[in-house]
Amino acid sequence: MSVQQTRNLLRTKDTQGHVGPVELLFDLVYVFTIIQLSHYVVAHLDVLGVAEAAVLFFAVWWGWNYTAWAMNWLNPFARGTQLLLAVLMLAALTMAIAIPEAFTERAWLFVTGYLVLQLVRSSFMVWAFRGQVMGRNYAHLLAWSAIAGVLWLVGLGFEGEARLALWALAVLIEYASPRFGFWLPGLGSTPMSSWPTTESHLAERNRLVFIIALGESILVLGGALLSEEFTFGVVAAAVVGFTTMFLLWWLYFDFRHGNAEHEYESDDVTAAARDAYAYAHALMVGGAILVAVGIEEVVHHPVGETSAWIAFTIVSGPIVYLLGNLIFQRALWRRTATSRLTGIAALLAVGVTSLWLPPLAVAVLVVAVMVALAAFDASSDRGVTTAAQNT
Repeated sequence: MSVQQTRNLLRTKDTQGHVGPVELLFDLVYVFTIIQLSHYVVAHLDVLGVAEAAVLFFAVWWGWNYTAWAMNWLNPFARGTQLLLAVLMLAALTMAIAIPEAFTERAWLFVTGYLVLQLVRSSFMVWAFRGQVMGRNYAHLLAWSAIAGVLWLVGLGFEGEARLALWALAVLIEYASPRFGFWLPGLGSTPMSSWPTTESHLAERNRLVFIIALGESILVLGGALLSEEFTFGVVAAAVVGFTTMFLLWWLYFDFRHGNAEHEYESDDVTAAARDAYAYAHALMVGGAILVAVGIEEVVHHPVGETSAWIAFTIVSGPIVYLLGNLIFQRALWRRTATSRLTGIAALLAVGVTSLWLPPLAVAVLVVAVMVALAAFDASSDRGVTTAAQNT
């Protein structure tokens, strides 16, 4: 890397699409964050707790997502960029530390970390792109984040469901803003065509964070086994849990339906990338986190009755992942895989019958559905490969 390349704050042709080491370092914070989120769900298995965990996750995801997009344009080898990522890592770590008590004693800490993450990054981008169209774009984005930030701050003055409602509205504003082109009164919007995107960089960044989310299943599984006796039920639950994690990896990297390396067919690359990586991957990564929660519950409770909440933890992860995968496919290829719809229907059926089965049996049925999807994908991939070779 030349001295000049370390001085260029924005990417050049030499650094375009490259995932830099500082980006991987930033992701390490999210290893801890995902652990915190999964533990929050386990500790708050009721309607209010799951709703709170969802708001926390979507905030955490949006912080990571906007950082990944910013790094689509920032040179990862520039010292200024690296210093920015250091500040953002500290803010993300602050959020992670606050997660267990984000709706109680440490609410202020979570909000502080989130606002620093969102506002500092966008302000930096406005400065980095000063005098350019992207500078205007990021000024609009900064304004929307500031509007949402007001609701985050107001929420600190309330407790319980009122705080949850205000923070949920703040998250909704953040997620809706790209769909409205960051429109502002008197200033108009920023068309997606004015956000030049290197799609391969975003694809790689999302692949990496999805693997991090899957890693939580390994950590949860190992931790659960350390605290349990190796009975037949516990060992069987561990094998089923590991298989579930591996199958989710298999489905994610499927050639036809997953985030694999190949050409995309959308005309508007930036709009497609927005839907595929900002929105669809929120559900796909969230599904992976819920799978980790389900694995932990089954290892600790392999036999006995399956409560409604244990059934929820076992079945919801794959369902949420498949919903995200459907959005991903619609964004990039304008198609809907009937195999994913069938899989969701089958998993819902498993959820309905789960109250009459022990948790381990429910997990086995979920694995059976995922094996069927993986087998169907494998046969479809062979057909596509054969057809491509014949042409």
